[in-house]
Amino acid sequence: MCGICGFNWNDEGLIKAMAETIAHRGPNQKGSFCCDEMSLGFRRLSIIDLSEQGRQPMFNEDSTLCLVFNGEIYNFQELRPELEQKGHIFRSETDSEVILHAYEEWGDDCVHRLRGMFAFGLYDQRRKRLLLARDRIGIKPLYYSWQNGKLRFASEIKAILADPQVERRINQQAMYDYLGFEFVPAPETMFAGIHKLPAGHLLVLENGQINTRQYWDLQFRPGQNRLSFPEAVERMRELLDQAVASHLVSDVPLGVFLSGGLDSSCIVALMRRHISGPLKTFTIGYKDKSYSELDYAQIVADHCQTEHQVLLLDSLKPDYVEQTLWHLDEPMTDLSTVPLYLLCKQAKEQVTVCLSGEGADESFAGYDRFKASRMNEWFSLLPGVVRKQVVGRMAALLPDQPQKKGAVNVLKRFIEGANLDPAGQHLRWQYFLNESLAGKLFSSGFRSAITADPFRLVREHNARCDAGNDRINREIYLDTRFMMTDSVLMKVDRMSMASSLEIRVPLLDHVLVEFMASLPGDWKLKGMTTKYIFRAALEGLLPEKIVHRGKQGYSLPVKHLLRGELKGYMIELLNDSAVIRENMNLAYVNQLIEEHCSQRHNHNHILWALLNIAIWHKRFFR
Repeated sequence: MCGICGFNWNDEGLIKAMAETIAHRGPNQKGSFCCDEMSLGFRRLSIIDLSEQGRQPMFNEDSTLCLVFNGEIYNFQELRPELEQKGHIFRSETDSEVILHAYEEWGDDCVHRLRGMFAFGLYDQRRKRLLLARDRIGIKPLYYSWQNGKLRFASEIKAILADPQVERRINQQAMYDYLGFEFVPAPETMFAGIHKLPAGHLLVLENGQINTRQYWDLQFRPGQNRLSFPEAVERMRELLDQAVASHLVSDVPLGVFLSGGLDSSCIVALMRRHISGPLKTFTIGYKDKSYSELDYAQIVADHCQTEHQVLLLDSLKPDYVEQTLWHLDEPMTDLSTVPLYLLCKQAKEQVTVCLSGEGADESFAGYDRFKASRMNEWFSLLPGVVRKQVVGRMAALLPDQPQKKGAVNVLKRFIEGANLDPAGQHLRWQYFLNESLAGKLFSSGFRSAITADPFRLVREHNARCDAGNDRINREIYLDTRFMMTDSVLMKVDRMSMASSLEIRVPLLDHVLVEFMASLPGDWKLKGMTTKYIFRAALEGLLPEKIVHRGKQGYSLPVKHLLRGELKGYMIELLNDSAVIRENMNLAYVNQLIEEHCSQRHNHNHILWALLNIAIWHKRFFR
């Protein structure tokens, strides 16, 4: 895994400064290339071909093409002989060089031949043309700014900000979207003028102009798959095994994150099929068992005979939060971010690559919000006045319970989401603003600067989905194409790269994801059983107790921390923050703090989101 950056003019000092800003992504080697109209920078984390031949920037035979590449191409050993037969000469054993020759052979369409996670910049000196590309799923990040004819790009926003000519301005619309969804949806970032290249997209700079286009989208093609359910289960087993096996190619030590959930347990069991020697597994847990899956992780570790290591976390230092915000570049309040950061630091002491189970909840329908959407079919039969004025108000009076979920907490969250605009689809249950809260929270100046339509982006994505009337598959499309890239995958990339650790996500192999999209939604969520076909495919591979358990996930007990050891830190930071004072009603913010700390209401989502904004602003603007 690596860090890349570049811009369309010659400045050797600046390109080295940008690359140094993301040195944590690649501590093993550094390199740069400059010509009259292009500068490219690179930091390398050596994974495949540890020799000097793997250095980047990398060139083709006649040095007319120059590449900087971040990621892994898992089918490079299949593509290489095909390209050699066509006359291409290789000088290294890397997957990077395959991209150069694939571009020579197939042009921009080379991305269709690549199976893996990638973000790259490829400069064609003959045509004076720069191609930027990001993988189909968006596993690897790529940011850019385009101002006054100048293009800058990088693996992380902070590298773009290393150019003193880039003005730092807050994107208030992105802040509004973030406070609801708890991440900033593409193509925006929290910095005005800096954008994400969306997953499955290309950007071309040529003749002084940039153009972006989509080269891949998740397609469902309802009715085209003729497999029976048993046939689909067997095919899924084959694809799962192929995906995990392909992700094991490495010239450095590798391990696996094992939470005890179904996804990571599946990966551990499949890795054990292909690795006969020691297998290192890493997990994180808490004394409060409602936030912890340690017992389940140990069951899988024993079953697969791994060298299992546990990191116990029950306190949260403000310094950890500030470090994660620096690496994230923009606020993103997934409550597992800090635990993942600490787990990556622990794992890096022993391995350089870890496999992880991200992506299954999205493409296999594993989240509780899929079940909430199905339950809403019955709840919506009640008249709207009853749902909101009677049931909604009664649920709001129920006291928050201390555990992570529990019947009362689940009921309250279900009713809160169900009473939001139906345009939000199943993502209503992952949205944490409502009209009343927003009306009291935002300053008049902030309200005048934004479009207060929380689900406009959901509608846009929903309109592009070809799943027909299959509601579950339409929801899977929204999860994979709207939410996952800029929340889960952004978190995984940043927290791993902060420790120079590569994380691979085999359950997001695009061939597997496309196969899952070809199956009926009812095979993924059957009744109230999530990941139904996935569980069927894992029968006999894992203990029954693991195959049929519900989703839990690991995250910080933030609501307790904000009432305890982080209370003073939160009050001081929010009241002292310029960005909070300028954009929010500070008196109402303090009312939320008081209600939360007195345990009258649970406001941990909005308070944690505001706290992250304040920390982000302090780190990047002050």
